Amino acid sequence: MCNNLTSLRNIGKEMEKKLKSVGISTAEELIEIGSNEAFIRLKLRYPDTKGMSLVHLYALEGAVTDTEFNKLSEETKKRLKDFCDNL
Repeated sequence: MCNNLTSLRNIGKEMEKKLKSVGISTAEELIEIGSNEAFIRLKLRYPDTKGMSLVHLYALEGAVTDTEFNKLSEETKKRLKDFCDNL
């Protein structure tokens, strides 16, 4: 696997820039940290509600699991929504 963040599904240049701003610089690091921890870091760095939303968490989960964010299972989306709602 290419180690660039943008080599992962759902990660574009803007998300790459944000991930790097919270200390996640490679695809390997994101996969190791996981979507929940990455989202927490991003939420703390970009607290404004428009800064990080549930869709961003879906995108991160898709990146980690190599799934298009809009093709995550309903069970996964519910788990992620519950996580996001409880932050």
